[in-house]
Amino acid sequence: MPAVNKGALNAAGIALIVFSLCCGMVLAAGLLIDQSLLDRVEKKYGSAAKQRFVDWQSLIENGKSWPEAEKLERVNDFFNGNVEFVDDIILWQKTDYWAAPTEFLAKGAGDCEDYSIAKYFTLVEMGVDESKLRITYVKALELNQAHMVLTYFDSPRAVPLVLDNLKPGIVAATQRRDLQPVYSFNGTGLWLAKSKGSGQHVGGSDRLSMWTELKLRMLESPF
Repeated sequence: MPAVNKGALNAAGIALIVFSLCCGMVLAAGLLIDQSLLDRVEKKYGSAAKQRFVDWQSLIENGKSWPEAEKLERVNDFFNGNVEFVDDIILWQKTDYWAAPTEFLAKGAGDCEDYSIAKYFTLVEMGVDESKLRITYVKALELNQAHMVLTYFDSPRAVPLVLDNLKPGIVAATQRRDLQPVYSFNGTGLWLAKSKGSGQHVGGSDRLSMWTELKLRMLESPF
């Protein structure tokens, strides 16, 4: 079942993780794929992992000219269909770990945070405006636990679409009565979330320590 830091479900929890450490993400740093990387992936993780990288690269390159709705659908389907859900404690021996997209694909496994992060960076690489995308913490009411999804805003005041690993279809947030939004962020900002519109802006995403740690790993090493 999806595991997210339970402190994220209240203001006190947010305060524990939103201290300032760094600037926004350098998008391209962790998404560069060349033959040497593919060879390293195959040697360390096997041929199936290498194929995931090849298919990911093809998705990004071929999808840059697609309509935005098709980009959302294809990216959502790609990660939901090619990566297995595994809790952080089992996969990384940590209670909470945000994997880079390359780590996620190399392992072929991850939790809800990793699905959301990978979808976010892939869509940005495919040309979707970063301002339309938010990584969103929610409470999954049916599971009674914290969860993460990717949301897409066609305009700042629009009802966002939800890209989720729990339920494969992309639907409007107002149709996901099982999700209670808490806060959202992207490479430039942090918002207290709501189901309609972008929510209350409360600062930069550099206030999120886990986001900062992810950025540094993406700069230092792909996996």
